[in-house]
Amino acid sequence: MRIADNWKEYRILDTSDGEKLELWNGVSLIRPDPQIIWKTPHAVPQWDTADGHYHRSNAGGGSWSFRRKLPDSWMLHYKALTFQIRPTGFKHTGLFPEQAVNWDYMSGLIQNAGRPISVLNLFAYTGGATLACAQAGASVCHVDASKGMVQWARDNAAASGLTEKPIRWIVDDCEKFVQREIRRGRKYDAIVMDPPSYGRGPGGEVWKLENCVYDLVQLCAGALSEDPLFFLINSYTTGLSSSVMGYILGTVLQKKLGGSVQFDEIGLPVEQSGLYLPCGATAIWQAE
Repeated sequence: MRIADNWKEYRILDTSDGEKLELWNGVSLIRPDPQIIWKTPHAVPQWDTADGHYHRSNAGGGSWSFRRKLPDSWMLHYKALTFQIRPTGFKHTGLFPEQAVNWDYMSGLIQNAGRPISVLNLFAYTGGATLACAQAGASVCHVDASKGMVQWARDNAAASGLTEKPIRWIVDDCEKFVQREIRRGRKYDAIVMDPPSYGRGPGGEVWKLENCVYDLVQLCAGALSEDPLFFLINSYTTGLSSSVMGYILGTVLQKKLGGSVQFDEIGLPVEQSGLYLPCGATAIWQAE
């Protein structure tokens, strides 16, 4: 497991019975997590005094309850990057801290490339990977279907002092955008994607990652430059293991381009237990 352990302002204090107790730059939140199937005692006192608690509903979805009035949003810092945090109606806060291990990895590849690198970030959410790659010196095309998320990412870029960096902000369906980029002959040296597990298209089409990810990787491979640097897929889909994604990158990219493929879970440290919470899976192809 690759661990995102360089945070200063984010911590997981404890985990138990389907929930995690987190500290977001001084704000304590309890949120559900399906990976947490153990029922260890609540050994940390903040379980009883958390500022916010997201409760799942039996009918689907859920809602927040707050012990005190929180600001509409607040800032969280990771190295030179700044993120706006706010609890949303879907339990999320606008940031997945475990992704920092991927940000650091991609930044290192970009900084050591010795040449300009262009990155295509698909399903780019609030821009963690976009900001990290731009900070490392890459030009980035940030694509997400949600206008609100793209604006949130732009706000994060401004807060991080990256407004003047070469970032294209695109609100579009990722697959259709890539198809158009291929037709236009636009190429990228690196591709990052964090596709959803499930969704519906504008015409009611059902998207299930297990059924679509291979075709998506094949499509996106057509947008790689003649000298590509890396291709990274992240997934939170239960049952879609890192080794499956690694196999896909091996068949689609490694056989054609050489290089190497690595794959593993990514996770975060839990202070109370001294163990690590699995938080998803990543597979990476990179050039030699």
